[in-house]
Amino acid sequence: MRGKSGARDLAIAVGAIVALSRFAPDGFVWPIAVVLLAGVYLGALQIVGEADPAAQSAGVPVESVFLPAAASLAALGAVRLVPTGLALAPAFVLAGGLVGLTMVTELRIARQSGPPSSTDRTVVLTEILLIGFLGFAGVAALVPGGLPTPGQVDGGLNPAPLAWVAHAGADALIAFLLGYRAAALRSSSFRDVTWFALTGAAVVAIAAVALRSIEIPRILGPALLVVVFFLWDAIHSGGRTRRRRDPWRVWETALLAVLAIAVIGWTLGQRGV
Repeated sequence: MRGKSGARDLAIAVGAIVALSRFAPDGFVWPIAVVLLAGVYLGALQIVGEADPAAQSAGVPVESVFLPAAASLAALGAVRLVPTGLALAPAFVLAGGLVGLTMVTELRIARQSGPPSSTDRTVVLTEILLIGFLGFAGVAALVPGGLPTPGQVDGGLNPAPLAWVAHAGADALIAFLLGYRAAALRSSSFRDVTWFALTGAAVVAIAAVALRSIEIPRILGPALLVVVFFLWDAIHSGGRTRRRRDPWRVWETALLAVLAIAVIGWTLGQRGV
């Protein structure tokens, strides 16, 4: 597979898998998601590696495949929000098209000799926000009680604790992939990029649990998670000096730990545990 032809083939494959998964029971979607994530990761790795001669020796930057991988997960979940009917056909096409779009963007960046241009950065960040919303909405659609409706009695509190863990964990995974890609646009330090991705995933997971506890209706919850992710990215996109960065990380990590404990404790109190 080379370049755009490889991206097209990958997009078609993802669209077909998403179409088949739409009619699978909810319990089977999770293993399908794992297989799809691994397949897109390996496929994108091969496509970018073959399209960029420099990557043959230096290796493919891992951030180049994280966005297509996240897009495949977002499409897999979001398609379950589409009711059965004629609307499913264009939804399947758009699902594959989303992965193809991210692949074309990553291929364009991979072929450049220098850092991404301002236009490419804007395109990537726009795709990140779109994929984030679709991904968080898709996770909510897959988890019992993830999309409570107004007037629903205890809609978000009845599901088993495993549903809460799955909801927060899946949102955190998507946030990690997107956060890593966003951080890689402004830093080449593996430590800095990984730290931002991990803390961003933690912030989104905490916010997901909090929003689920107060039963934010329908897709407003996923939309607010995108806002949380965007604000976290905006806070860390400034040029803080390295001398101040490490002490700040200690306090930031401690604050996240305290916040996580508080949210978990409050949630357990709401459920009467």
